Amino acid sequence: MFKDKVVVITGGAAGIGRAAAERFRQEAAEVAVIDIQENGYFTGDISQPETLVQFHDRVVKDFGAIDVLINNALPLMKGIDDCSYEEFLYAQQVGVAAPFYLSKLFKDDFTAEGSIINITSTRAAMSQSQTESYTAAKGGLTSLTHALAMSLNVRVNAIAPGWIDTAESEFSGANHSQHPAGRVGKPEDIVEMMLFLASARASFITGQVFTVDGGMTRQMIYHNDQGWHFNG
Repeated sequence: MFKDKVVVITGGAAGIGRAAAERFRQEAAEVAVIDIQENGYFTGDISQPETLVQFHDRVVKDFGAIDVLINNALPLMKGIDDCSYEEFLYAQQVGVAAPFYLSKLFKDDFTAEGSIINITSTRAAMSQSQTESYTAAKGGLTSLTHALAMSLNVRVNAIAPGWIDTAESEFSGANHSQHPAGRVGKPEDIVEMMLFLASARASFITGQVFTVDGGMTRQMIYHNDQGWHFNG
């Protein structure tokens, strides 16, 4: 399905991004990764606009056009007690400004079936304390998704992951049972949705956010319900 397609992935050196890069390569796609970590294609800080221009130019030189842009890079997560003004801005640069600017840079380089996929988070609609920089960035990216869908001639959608284990940890008990699906998520769960949204099967879908969280954000929790107890 993706043979010879060109897929651009930010934050593709680890976690969900790396899983996506590996899977698209298995599907015979050409994959161009940018990450602040070494990755074999392009290493750089996406908070810097000149880095994004250099990356865009390298991709267009190497491939001529692109089919899929996946904005996946993780913004900084710090809370209001410890997050400086500069750190908060950095999180927005990575999480919102970079996806915007890459979409702008590549907007005339997409093929006819082009697709942008933004990786947001269920944290755009719910929060733990002391997560303001990350949550604000994901909220901004969620809104940017439907704005871009109205402005561009490519489909633009988002995936909002819930709890996804990117470290191959061992979980049991309540970690799994608090998910209606019965387990903590895996990167592959998000990648499967990426493959669908990037394909022609999703040709009538744009401007949408798809929550992939094992049902966790749909479960109402009360004291003494489903084995949960509040100790305040």
